[in-house]
Amino acid sequence: GGSLTQGTLKIGDEIEVRPGRKVEVARGATWEPIFTKVRSLYAGGASLETAHPGGLIAIGTGLDPAFTKSDSLVGRLVGKPGTLPEVRTSFTMRTELMNRVVGVESELAVESLKTNEPLMLSVGTATTVGVVTSGRSDSADIGLKIPVCVETGHRVAISRRIAGKWRLIGHGIVQ
Repeated sequence: GGSLTQGTLKIGDEIEVRPGRKVEVARGATWEPIFTKVRSLYAGGASLETAHPGGLIAIGTGLDPAFTKSDSLVGRLVGKPGTLPEVRTSFTMRTELMNRVVGVESELAVESLKTNEPLMLSVGTATTVGVVTSGRSDSADIGLKIPVCVETGHRVAISRRIAGKWRLIGHGIVQ
């Protein structure tokens, strides 16, 4: 389930889920998209034939429920095959950091991003850890632990580990 942001979705439509699922291969892991068909649509407890943007919808599919075990598909994008943004394992973002850290009692100033620093990134509803591979005053190159499906220009929330908790320190715009 989630929010339909553009287009329409109908029962019988073929859909693609990206980044999909992690598949172990000889040289590590790769991510494969998942393809399935829409079997049912629900919004507000009512069955639909066609879903339009606005509000939350539930999509019934023929996927094995094991795919969603432990919320393993949280943050994934669904769309008609070939219409989704590319899956990225890294990206560059223009950064806009806040003056002070959100959620701490003291007036703690936000320091610049540092190379090799781990960050928690919220990309839409996906959350992943990213490591700064090159930090500059107004931008950073990020390598991701879990890939995301994101378009250029999309905003990303940036959090830093402070006193054992992830704290919001700014946002970035994917380049």
